[in-house]
Amino acid sequence: MDRLIQQVGPLEMPVKRSRSVFEYLVRSIVYQQLSGKAAATIHARLLALFPNRRIDSDRLLKMTDNRLRSAGLSHSKCLALRDLAAKAHLRELPTTRQLQRLADQEIIDRLTQIRGIGPWTVQMLLIFYLGRPDVLPVGDLGVRKGYQQLRGFKILPDPDKLERAGQRWRPYRSVATWYLWRALDIVLPTG
Repeated sequence: MDRLIQQVGPLEMPVKRSRSVFEYLVRSIVYQQLSGKAAATIHARLLALFPNRRIDSDRLLKMTDNRLRSAGLSHSKCLALRDLAAKAHLRELPTTRQLQRLADQEIIDRLTQIRGIGPWTVQMLLIFYLGRPDVLPVGDLGVRKGYQQLRGFKILPDPDKLERAGQRWRPYRSVATWYLWRALDIVLPTG
């Protein structure tokens, strides 16, 4: 890891909290399994359906599926957004302040109850929205490939192996995650 840190340079992982938890998760759902360009286009179209381009749960719940689909959303993403909006409307979606008081696993357990939100999505929220320092998304293909490159493995490590290896990076596994993603952008010297 020392070689990787020296080659990549200083950590650049700003916490972005300009949106509410609800808006962050809406964006996360929209961006799932799409290229960045396609997702950005669909997200921009979705934002255009709301006054001041701020998505709120009440307005989203009142929109027809056809209106949501006009932004380019799939049927399953419409269902996920409606479930998220319903949770927000009923005040079952924790606020940023409430999330800050919870442990990482509690946040994962609570938010993955929402349709379309899995552990990876919540781990990204923990790292980039809440700025949690000790998150290692072992199921992330980029993190696994970065570790494979770092260690010079011929075979992609499975999540369990990465979880065990990542124990040495506690309590800063989010930092290790960032560097493992960067490992894919460079060629590490051998030896």
